Amino acid sequence: MKIDFTFVPKHYAPRPHEKMKEVLMDPTGNGPSIHYYMIRGGVKQRNITVWEPGTISGEYIKTYGHYHVGDLDETYWIIFGQGVALQQKLAVDEKGNMIPDIVEEFKAKKVKQGDSVYMPSGYGHLVANVGITYFVTADDSPVNFDEKNAVSLPGHADYEPVKKMQGFAYYVVESNGKPALVKNKRYKEVRKEDFGGLPVIEGV
Repeated sequence: MKIDFTFVPKHYAPRPHEKMKEVLMDPTGNGPSIHYYMIRGGVKQRNITVWEPGTISGEYIKTYGHYHVGDLDETYWIIFGQGVALQQKLAVDEKGNMIPDIVEEFKAKKVKQGDSVYMPSGYGHLVANVGITYFVTADDSPVNFDEKNAVSLPGHADYEPVKKMQGFAYYVVESNGKPALVKNKRYKEVRKEDFGGLPVIEGV
């Protein structure tokens, strides 16, 4: 077996609390120094992500969330734990540019060990850890290690629309010990919604 070790130093990428404040329901809330850990391998070797358990002002620890640049899809395989995957497709203007505060379609899906979830092209996505253990996934997202920030800010991913709206159209929160959704009021409109059986509550 031959493995290229050239880019091993670039494989690891953490998401620190300071960065995650940009998309939290409550940016002033207390959280772990690192929210989740990524080991990048790309399409062939796979990418492994590990989430810390817990909540920040009631919101479950999640990934930052992003939209793919170009015609890219992705599959997540749940290796361990319990989570909620969010997907949303933004409306576009007459020039085909995404409108950050209008969502064409929003979906939430509960996932557990052994499940997989498909992220279609054009859909932004994030995943929250709603269990009491670490949450672990593998995915087949591409990685270009020759990019300057290939690990921490992949060139195939657009984080700006998520940052601008301080998260997705809904936050995944704990309510009576179970996951629920809270609407992000920065969005003007969500045209189609599938909550995957999760309750929608007022802010916690």
